[in-house]
Amino acid sequence: MNIMTSKTFLILFFVNSFSIYFLLHAQHRGGPSDRSLSAENRPRQPQSHRRRHLKPWPILPSYLPWSQEAAAVSHRSCEAYFGNGFARRVDFLSSSAPAVGGGGGGGWFRCSYSETLRSSICEGGRLKMVAGRIKMSRGGEKLEDVIGRGEEEELPVLSDGAFEIEGSGTEFGPGRGISRRRMVTGDDLDRYVPAGDVSRHTMRELIGSIDVVGAAEFRCDQTQLEDTWRALFSGLRYAKNLSGAVCFRHAIFSPLGYETALFKGLTEDINCSGASALHLWRDPDDQKTARLSEFGEMIRAAFGSPVHKQRLEKPVSVYNVLFVRREDYLAHPRHGGKVQSRLSNEQEVFDSLQSWTTNHLGCKINFVNGLFAHMSMKEQVRAIQDASVIIGAHGAGLTHIVSATPKTVILEIISREYRRPHFALIAKWKGLEYHAINLSGSYAIPSIVVDRLSSIMKSLGC
Repeated sequence: MNIMTSKTFLILFFVNSFSIYFLLHAQHRGGPSDRSLSAENRPRQPQSHRRRHLKPWPILPSYLPWSQEAAAVSHRSCEAYFGNGFARRVDFLSSSAPAVGGGGGGGWFRCSYSETLRSSICEGGRLKMVAGRIKMSRGGEKLEDVIGRGEEEELPVLSDGAFEIEGSGTEFGPGRGISRRRMVTGDDLDRYVPAGDVSRHTMRELIGSIDVVGAAEFRCDQTQLEDTWRALFSGLRYAKNLSGAVCFRHAIFSPLGYETALFKGLTEDINCSGASALHLWRDPDDQKTARLSEFGEMIRAAFGSPVHKQRLEKPVSVYNVLFVRREDYLAHPRHGGKVQSRLSNEQEVFDSLQSWTTNHLGCKINFVNGLFAHMSMKEQVRAIQDASVIIGAHGAGLTHIVSATPKTVILEIISREYRRPHFALIAKWKGLEYHAINLSGSYAIPSIVVDRLSSIMKSLGC
């Protein structure tokens, strides 16, 4: 499996690394008086986002506008699990007074908390990152140097004051004898950014490191304005690659992956099934979601595929059966430098499936060799989109099924050591037909896989 491909989708889906997304607002004046981001006043009809960004993202219609109003999203509903309803606003710092020393006004920081996900999306203004107070792996090392490295070594270590925010003049005025204070208390972190079931919550540690300082101490070596805008919409720049004291006019902190539906689905029963956004617009249902399908649609559109491409547009005379291959790799922190195969006889299974599809007389089947490690991202997305059936061993490559079209059938081969429901959940939340073959070890009997595919093809009328 191509490591970069896996991480691209896992970062999009889980956001499991220390990456801070900094967003510049051209009209922003830095404070809670900013116009609300709520979509409550938009008509419930397809919306078009007309703002021009440097990155030419496709215009996608939204039948289900997002809301910051608590009453608009039911607790533990599908909408709430999939990120709508960060409605409980908490202001940790308000810029109600001008800063001392001509700083142009104090900073501000607030979080929007979701009762369902038990996490917050936070944002702040006039924020400074002090790179010298943050330690983390430098990246770019040789493979041999990172084999067996533990996950803890990859996480950032933030000292007190790793981030600073400019306080108002009422707090840091002359003669007060105050130079800095911690912005958020431990109790507030427990309440709005809880650690949950993980040993280390890097976003919680980041917010906990923020010190409020006076305007005289709030000095920057560089300011990320236009550069950050370009990085956000035309690429990705990691905070660890910045140096000195970097100031941001407006910073947004996203929650981490274990605060999303996919992680919570490991321990909670999230009773949601996939439906189209148009269907839910016409007939709202708290037990159905279109968010995962919309996400996959965004990915397809970003790589040039038509928006709302449906299975009916595909020729029914040919069925594409995609076998997603997985290449073993060593540099996984949980592998300890040992190869752990998800499917020990993958080539044997592949050869058997290829032979069966070649000799099948019921209909024409195009058997696709999904060597994703050797394909561009556009080629991978196109292969997923064009597939009638997707087969693969449990692994990050199957995350691509978020871009599958509505009638695609998923067949997952699961070894004994990797019985996790990730892809069953994705299929359920997209409304895809899903099948699994659970192995007693990592060896799959080829005839069983062929029989299961034969049954699926019969159900498709082939």
